[in-house]
Amino acid sequence: MKHTDIREIFENAQYIGQDVTVCGWVRTARNSKNVAFIELNDGTTLKHIQIVVDKAENADYKEPRVGTSVKVCGKVVEGRNGTVEIGVVPSDIVILGDCPTDYPLQKKGHTLEFLRTMPHLRGRTNTFNAVQRIRSVMAAAIHNYFQSHNYVYINTPLITGSDCEGAGEMFQVTTIGYTDKYKDEAEYYADDFFGKKAGLSVSGQLEGEVAAMAMGKIYTFGPSFRAENSNTPKHLAEFWHVEPEVAFAELPDIIEIAEDMIKTVIKTVLESCPNEMKFFDAHFEKGLIARLEELISHDFATVTYTEAIELLKKSGEDFQYPVEWGCDLQTEHERYISEKVFKKAVFVTDYPKEIKSFYMKQNADGKTVAAVDLLVPGVGEIIGGSEREADYDKLVAAMQDRGMNLDLYGDYLDLRKYGSVPHGGFGLGFERLIMYVTGVSNIRDVILYPRTVGSIR
Repeated sequence: MKHTDIREIFENAQYIGQDVTVCGWVRTARNSKNVAFIELNDGTTLKHIQIVVDKAENADYKEPRVGTSVKVCGKVVEGRNGTVEIGVVPSDIVILGDCPTDYPLQKKGHTLEFLRTMPHLRGRTNTFNAVQRIRSVMAAAIHNYFQSHNYVYINTPLITGSDCEGAGEMFQVTTIGYTDKYKDEAEYYADDFFGKKAGLSVSGQLEGEVAAMAMGKIYTFGPSFRAENSNTPKHLAEFWHVEPEVAFAELPDIIEIAEDMIKTVIKTVLESCPNEMKFFDAHFEKGLIARLEELISHDFATVTYTEAIELLKKSGEDFQYPVEWGCDLQTEHERYISEKVFKKAVFVTDYPKEIKSFYMKQNADGKTVAAVDLLVPGVGEIIGGSEREADYDKLVAAMQDRGMNLDLYGDYLDLRKYGSVPHGGFGLGFERLIMYVTGVSNIRDVILYPRTVGSIR
């Protein structure tokens, strides 16, 4: 049906004095002797528009219940508080979908935990309306960044026969249900759809490298799946992943790209979503906007893993997880480095090879790899990347050290045989970046339907 977005009415003074048709859901409704008021939201803006109902023609008017969807035809007028509202009579309001009294969002102040029990409705609240709008703007900003820098957008497979991380945390893909008719695993997989073991991709990186070796600069932006038994505020079993891969690039080049992209995306959100950002600044993290503006106004710091370990050991902090060279940095360590030591975003480079993936370039010291993680205050790691190992023999040796089946990685190894070049890239957990930009502390609250261990809907 023809109607005007409520956002358009707020943003364009030309609508004042004009007749308009708007549609939306009733957020609040109150009735008095001569006039009634409806707060209406259509999802195009965080703001609700006030519908002022003149009851002169119908004193028996009954206001629609919260959650009811309506179409309203009326005149846009200036309100007392400097905003705009729509004046109508009762006959100008058409009920599109009534809402019963058991609608669970009638009251304000629901906890985020409660709202997670109704992912199909929580988008109608201010918090999730704002989250999804910022998510949309950030996704567009990421695409715009890479497109404007001549990257090719690649769609990598979601079903794969190899584990990118080499850690085995993959969801199995099969068409065979529970059965005891097969004598062993080999016979089972031989009878399955692909004739071999298959799983959901944990990353598009390996296929992304294939594309980069042909097109130079590519990026992927899609879902990844990890069967980690991690029931934490920053882990999902299904999350969205941004993964650029760049040929003829070394680690410093990858660091430069990551910093520029992050700053560009955050700047875009601050400029494009002022109302949403003010909402999160007021209700989730005081000083959020100032923190983000501070972040993008300075160069990010860089420190090696070895230097970071020394800083942590000298900190005097009582960390839950002990700090020794060779340990994997935990969130508490990452946040200390970014929040207490550097007080800004920081790249940590050159990690021990034992705690990083097989594909990372081995440094000359024989102990570390050309890896990089971006740590930001309040969250910890949001980007992990590296220069990739371009030497065939070194890559094979690293895979053999981990007991990996080289037959599953033939295409990947071929890239090191046929015109190998220095190259690298990184992976950005999209939801973690949204958490950082909004101040929302649980990753389950920045995605429409969170998938976590023991929970699917």
